[in-house]
Amino acid sequence: MSSKSETERTSEERLLKELEKYPRQKLHKEDVERVTEMVRDYQGKIKAHLHEQQEKKTNHWDRMADHVAVLAGSWWFVTSSAVIITVWMLVNSERNSLFILSFSLSILSLFQSTLIQKSQNRQAAKDKQEQMLDIAINYKAEQENLEIQQNLKELEVKLQWIELRLSARSRAKSRPGRTKTPRTRRK
Repeated sequence: MSSKSETERTSEERLLKELEKYPRQKLHKEDVERVTEMVRDYQGKIKAHLHEQQEKKTNHWDRMADHVAVLAGSWWFVTSSAVIITVWMLVNSERNSLFILSFSLSILSLFQSTLIQKSQNRQAAKDKQEQMLDIAINYKAEQENLEIQQNLKELEVKLQWIELRLSARSRAKSRPGRTKTPRTRRK
């Protein structure tokens, strides 16, 4: 392991210990940034793993479809196609020549549209997986938040009970002359 990752890990552990020690203390900007970075790093690792799994599933034709979609969506392709068509029309203005150009462009658009659609379908599947991952992370975080809120409510009730008991004891001690009689247990 590199010393930087070891340092970051100890820094993260120290931050978590500080947060556990002082739950009511306001966080500094640096602390908030460190927590945010930890969350981003965690989500990044999950997304990197997801991307790695998706890349394992792709074959040669899927990658080719992606490359065609990138190329066909570029200004370079649009400009070069316009230049080629213009040059063709200026050089070959015969009727048969224009028919061949039209037929060639139709064939090109047929294959190009099929490959672009395939690439878009793959991208939609990737987006859906990432969206489901985000929903799962958000759901898990919401569940943890609800659990924390429930624990805080239980702690608050316990603290109120302890405060009530302590105030009752202090009132009993502050009244001199009044002795406490032991309670008998019922069987």
